[in-house]
Amino acid sequence: MEKTIDENKQGEALILDKKEGNSRKIFIESYGCAMNFSDSEIVASILSNEGFDTTNSLEDADLVLVNTCSIRDKAEQTVRKRLEKYNAVKRRKNPKMKIGVLGCMAERLKTKFLEEEKMVDMVVGPDAYKDLPNLIAEVDDGRNAVNVILSKEETYGDIAPVRLNSNGVTAFVSITRGCDNMCTFCVVPFTRGRERSRDPHSILQEVNDLWEKGYKEITLLGQNVDSYLWYGGGLKKDFDKASDLQKATATNFANLLDICAKAQPKMRIRFSTSNPQDMTMDVVETMSNHKNICNYIHLPVQSGSNRILKAMNRQHTREEYFDMITTIKKILPDCTISHDLITGFPTETEEDHQDTLSLMNHVKYSFGYMFAYSERPGTMAERKLKDDIPEDVKKRRLQEVVDLQQDHSRYRTEEFLNKTVEVLIEKESKKSDQYWSGRNEHNSVVVFPKEHYKIGDFVNVRTTRCTTATLIGEAIGYSENN
Repeated sequence: MEKTIDENKQGEALILDKKEGNSRKIFIESYGCAMNFSDSEIVASILSNEGFDTTNSLEDADLVLVNTCSIRDKAEQTVRKRLEKYNAVKRRKNPKMKIGVLGCMAERLKTKFLEEEKMVDMVVGPDAYKDLPNLIAEVDDGRNAVNVILSKEETYGDIAPVRLNSNGVTAFVSITRGCDNMCTFCVVPFTRGRERSRDPHSILQEVNDLWEKGYKEITLLGQNVDSYLWYGGGLKKDFDKASDLQKATATNFANLLDICAKAQPKMRIRFSTSNPQDMTMDVVETMSNHKNICNYIHLPVQSGSNRILKAMNRQHTREEYFDMITTIKKILPDCTISHDLITGFPTETEEDHQDTLSLMNHVKYSFGYMFAYSERPGTMAERKLKDDIPEDVKKRRLQEVVDLQQDHSRYRTEEFLNKTVEVLIEKESKKSDQYWSGRNEHNSVVVFPKEHYKIGDFVNVRTTRCTTATLIGEAIGYSENN
């Protein structure tokens, strides 16, 4: 009921072009947010230079790594089940296999995996992947290895990621790491560290390289992309100490969007995730100035109740959020908006819940990611607030939110009926090998008969019918971007 997206999406790594001379095999699975999947590509790149090729065969792997998520307890429990499976395979079929945990669970639980649970040989936090060669050497020598030190700088700007399970068309480009906002329910500031931004020159270099390799769409990625700020290095919080020249030449997120859009005018550009308290209208103005920046914003609200928003330490009110939506729609009238929502946050009343439903009715989001509150160890909510909403109440409220969102999703999807939309073909349709699947600029999934088109083509599709979240139509020719 609660998974409107595949919250615990599994990614099995595969590199099609094996590196000559590599003799060891690595199996990588990723769970959680897009940043984890992007980080796994960085890990694959680092280990490719250390003699590892990726494999889809768990039994054949010399090294198994799971890139983990701590945002909800359910995600952590999924990872534990996977670790149990890895260890079972190790005992039965491959005693020499080494197992490592990467990402947010590694940062949160640190040595517990090694010392108490004895489920892994290696624990590596999200800022320590460059140390993997040293850590693997320790493991090869029979010692457990751990590095969970968080960095104050962008750690991987100089690494060209290996694209895992790539369709050769779309790619993530990380631009920021960490988060300074300290929402009381969120473990990210503790597992990902402070906000720091990547050098725009390295970002642009990666974007240009992806275009040269045939990619047609990128997503600029960060826990909070609107906080992007490059002034020569350092944490965002230290910007006040920067020199006048650094401040005068600083690059913010709107500048970065503009630079990327101009550099590759035929490449589609998306971004995720935004935060209402940090998003500025110059970003939306930049979107309106460039055809190749997708007309879509993911703008998490978390609750429709001002009282709950304050308890969450969200730095926006319901009214301010409405004003932002109104301004966005004035600048980009057909902009698609999606959301994150949490039901059952501590002390949430039925009135608070109704405020959330009324906010949804006001905005009518195209889609959203909705979850029942899950208390996370170490957060301010866990330390200061009692998790006092019964599970059946959380689930009932969540179901009401999901049901309402399904109504709104259908309403928004039907707005595209009998219209022509530009679609970038990404893959074969899951339901029929006779159909292609792709997205339009508003992030709606569109399927249509294959005919003579191929993955990577920009195609104009005339929509004829739809489901709650998918448009169905007929191709009427290549778009001008093709």
